[in-house]
Amino acid sequence: MTLLPENIDRYRKFFTLLIKYWNSDILDYSTKMAMGDADVDESGIFENSPEELTEDLKKMGPAYIKLGQLLSTRPDLLPEPHLKALQELQDDVDPIDFETVQGIFEKEVGTRISKAFKEFDPIPLASASIGQVHVGMLHSGQKVAIKIQRPQIREKFLSDLNTLSEMAEWAVKHSEDARKYNVSALVEELRFTLLKELDYQAEAQNLLLIKRNLKQYKNLFVPSPILDYSTSKVLTMEYVEGKKVTAINPLRRIEENLDPLVDDLVRGYLKQVIVDGTAHADPHPGNVHITPQNKLALMDLGMVAQFPEQMQERIMQLMLALSEYDSEQVISVLMAISTFDPEKADIEQFKKEISRMILENQNHSAGSMRTGRLIIQMNRTAAQNDITLPVTLNMLAKILLNLDQIVAVLSPNYKINDTIRDYMQEIMQAKMLDELKPASLLNLALETKKLAEKMPERLNTIMENLANNQMEFKVKTIDETRFTDAFQKVANRITLGIIIAAMIIGAAMLIRIKTSFTIAGYPALAIILFVIAAVIGFYVIYQIVIKDENFKN
Repeated sequence: MTLLPENIDRYRKFFTLLIKYWNSDILDYSTKMAMGDADVDESGIFENSPEELTEDLKKMGPAYIKLGQLLSTRPDLLPEPHLKALQELQDDVDPIDFETVQGIFEKEVGTRISKAFKEFDPIPLASASIGQVHVGMLHSGQKVAIKIQRPQIREKFLSDLNTLSEMAEWAVKHSEDARKYNVSALVEELRFTLLKELDYQAEAQNLLLIKRNLKQYKNLFVPSPILDYSTSKVLTMEYVEGKKVTAINPLRRIEENLDPLVDDLVRGYLKQVIVDGTAHADPHPGNVHITPQNKLALMDLGMVAQFPEQMQERIMQLMLALSEYDSEQVISVLMAISTFDPEKADIEQFKKEISRMILENQNHSAGSMRTGRLIIQMNRTAAQNDITLPVTLNMLAKILLNLDQIVAVLSPNYKINDTIRDYMQEIMQAKMLDELKPASLLNLALETKKLAEKMPERLNTIMENLANNQMEFKVKTIDETRFTDAFQKVANRITLGIIIAAMIIGAAMLIRIKTSFTIAGYPALAIILFVIAAVIGFYVIYQIVIKDENFKN
C-alpha cells in the first residue's frame, strides 16, 4: 500500500466501513449463510438497519454502490429487508443535471440533442452508479433509451478498485482464509468486469452479439443499439416497454402460462455459456423485464463473462451431472478443473461434502433457488479443503443464482433441472450430428488418407530396422546420469574395499618376514601398507557416514 496524501482519504473511508461492520450481526448472518450454518438468526432484527447499510455504501463511492447492487441479488448472503433496500441502488442514485447530460452527449456524439432527437425527456427514467437513462424519440418516430455515463466515473471507479485490490493483496499476505478463497483473483475479476462495463461501445457490441446468438428464442428480446448515437460514454438503444419481472402481478402468473418464457430464458443462458462462450453476466431480476407482448427483455448487457472452449465442455459435463444428481461425475469434473497441493488438500473430505450436497439438492423446486447456490457452496467447500476452482465457475454460479431468482418469480414450481438435462442432451446430440456433417467427414477422410499414404513407408522402415537389428526403444523411467553416477560410486567403493583387504592381507603376510628396514621393530613395508589401508578405510567410512547424508534423494 502506498500512503500518499491522495490515497489517505480512500483508506480512511474503507477502514471506517470495515470497523463499523467487522463485528456486526449482519456480517455474522452473511458468514453463517455462506458457510451453510444452520444456526442463523431469522428474527430479521439487526443492529444496522438495511437503509443504513445502503446509505453507507452510497457515501463510499461508485464501486461500492456497484458492490451493493451485486449484493442485492444474493439471497444466499443477505436477509430479505437488506436485499430490498440495496435494490434501490440499481436505479435510485442521485441524478446528474440535464446541463451536464447535454454537455456529455454533444461532446461525445458531436451533435446537439435537439438535432439528434425529435423528443428528449430531461428527467431521467433511471439513475444508477455508472450512468443514467433518458427517454427520447428519433426523427423517424422510433422511441429510444439514451444512457449517459456520469462524468469522471472511470477515475472514481479506478480509485475505489485500487483500494480493494490493495486490501485484497494485503489480506492474501496475512490471512490463510484470504488465500484459500483466492480473494485477490476474485477482486481482479471484479475489476476487469466493472471496467468493461464502463465502455458503452463494448456494451453496444454485446447487445448485437447476444441478440444474434439468441435469435432462435422467440420469447426473448434484446434491444438493438443505435450505433450512430453511441460512443464509449453514450449508448442509444431501442426503448423497451415493460416492467421488471419482480413487479409482475401475481394474477398474471395464474392467468397466463409463463413456462414457455422460462424455458427460453434458461435455454438461452445455457446456450450463451456452453455454446457461445460469451454470456450476460448480470441477469438479476432488475435487468430482466417482461413486455406487453409477453416477452422477456434482457437489459444492461455491459457486464459479460467469457467461457473458454475447454471450460465450456467441462461446464456441460458439470451441468448434466448436476441435473441427474450424479455425485461421482460432479466430483470428477470439479477435480479435473481444480488446482491443489496434494500434501495440503483434504480430497476425501471434499468428495464426502460434495456427495452430501448433491443428495440434499434432490427434489428441490426453483423456489428454493438451489442451482446457483449449490455451485457457490461447492466453491466454498473447495476453498475450505485447500482446493482452488476456476474463477469462471464463480461467474457461472452468479449467473445461475440470478436465473434461479427470476424463475422462482415467474414459475415457482418450475423444475429447472429437467430443462437443464433436456438441453444438455440436445447439445450432445447436436455435437454428434455436427461430427457427421460433410465438412467434418471430409476432414476425417483427409486425415485417414494421409495416414494411409504414410503407413506403408513407416511399416517398411520398421521392418527394415528389425531385420538389421537396428530397432531402438527409448524409455525414460529414471534419471540415467544420476543412476550411472550412483552405480559408479558403488563400484568404486567395492574396488576400494577389495584394495584395502588386499593391503591388509599383504601386510599381515609381510609382517612375518624379517627385514633390515623396520618401524617400531616391525617390517617397514608391512606397517606402511597397514597405515595406507587404515587411511583409505577411514576415508570410505567418512564418505558413507557423513557425506552420503547429502545424497539421500
